Amino acid sequence: MADISDRVLTAKELRGLQGRSDLRGAVRLAIHLGLLLAAGWAVACSSGWARLPAVFALGLVQVALFAPTHECMHQTAFKSKRANAIVGWFAACPSLLNLHFYTAFHWAHHRNTQIPGEDPELAIAEPTTLGAYLLRLSSLAFWRLRLRVVFDAWRGDLSAYPFIPRFAAPAIGRSVRAMSLFMVGGAVVSALLFGWETPFLFWIVPQLLGQMPLRAYLLAEHTGCTRDRNGLTNTRTTTTNAAVRLLMWNMPFHAEHHLYPTIPFHRLADAHATIGAKLGYVQNGYARWNLALIRSLRASR
Repeated sequence: MADISDRVLTAKELRGLQGRSDLRGAVRLAIHLGLLLAAGWAVACSSGWARLPAVFALGLVQVALFAPTHECMHQTAFKSKRANAIVGWFAACPSLLNLHFYTAFHWAHHRNTQIPGEDPELAIAEPTTLGAYLLRLSSLAFWRLRLRVVFDAWRGDLSAYPFIPRFAAPAIGRSVRAMSLFMVGGAVVSALLFGWETPFLFWIVPQLLGQMPLRAYLLAEHTGCTRDRNGLTNTRTTTTNAAVRLLMWNMPFHAEHHLYPTIPFHRLADAHATIGAKLGYVQNGYARWNLALIRSLRASR
């Protein structure tokens, strides 16, 4: 979390930005579900090589469920705690993320943002070579961790994850096991009802394709920022187009979120308008940032 010196909003300004809304959350969720249905319909109606862009589009929308998962974990997607719990759990399932495991992981990240040895996101080193960058985008490390967590949950030992309190481990283990049963069971049922290719076309391949651009997106959040507790400089906000902001539930306003995680997604743009000029890292566009990183990695060889 940020230090007191990072408090750039007054208490009155912060109170004015903290109001959560079930309606706002429901509308954004409905849009996201509509995009999932539209992309799924495109996959179902296409064939041959024309199916590949449809599967990729489905993957982009599907992995972007990470955004409502993130908001629900912070209790800022909806005013209702039950809605946050239910939507967050199901939204996390396609990526095998699991809401309860992610909650423990992400709170440790917020408490110790960019602090080596304490921030679990730093367990995977920032890429310093072009090969390391491409390996990060391949999502191999992401899927290795997801499968390892599932395996550890089934064997009943989550001690490898220091951010999980011992008292919380049994409940997290049960949640991970339920998630894996839900996804594998759904895949088997869909294969039996609609054909063996169904889980591949509508889940596995979209996830594999969609996670790659998501890795590029997430790299921009902290890579190259300061390794300290200064919330104004250890996190990057990225200005981007309306489509990305819509799909990612305003997560591009990431420094604002880290400074004030109680501000709901639909007020982050207002927070940016108020404090954006005081942020240390504001990037114009994800593609531009990634291209700049690639050029710097190539130049350092």
